[in-house]
Order: sequence, then structure tokens, then C-alpha cells
Amino acid sequence: MTKTATLTVQQWGNSLAVRIPAAVARSARFKVGQPVVVSAEDSNVVVRAVGAPRLTLAQKLAAFDPARHGGEAMPTIAVGNESV
Repeated sequence: MTKTATLTVQQWGNSLAVRIPAAVARSARFKVGQPVVVSAEDSNVVVRAVGAPRLTLAQKLAAFDPARHGGEAMPTIAVGNESV
């Protein structure tokens, strides 16, 4: 189902901005951190998703598995000048 919204272009610093409403973002399957390409085609502005959304640090940490990724990388004993 196609979602539409009538919006107003706003000033944002030296640029112009339009917020994408949640219903439209869901319809386009946009996620926070989603890389997009914005282009002007005639008198239309087109926003296209490119690639997968970038993961947040919390999402990366949640996906981390010490057994799979080798666990602790730091030695637990004093080494070099630390042992003095």
C-alpha cells in the first residue's frame, strides 16, 4: 500500500529539509541509519534506499558472541614494563 503525506519544506542550517512521516517510512521500509540516495528528477525529489541500515553500537554489542569472535583478546598477566 502506498502512503502519501503533504508536507512543508523547512530551513535546516544552510539546507532544506522535509521530515519523513513514520507511516511513509514504514511503507518504504526505511530504518534509522538507513543509507539513502537523494536525487532530483525533473521537478521531483526521489529518495532511494541503498544498502542495509547501519547498526548502532547497542545492536553490534547485542550481536557479539565471544565464543564465535575469539573472546578476550588482552592477556591477563602483566607483560613488559607492567611487570616491573
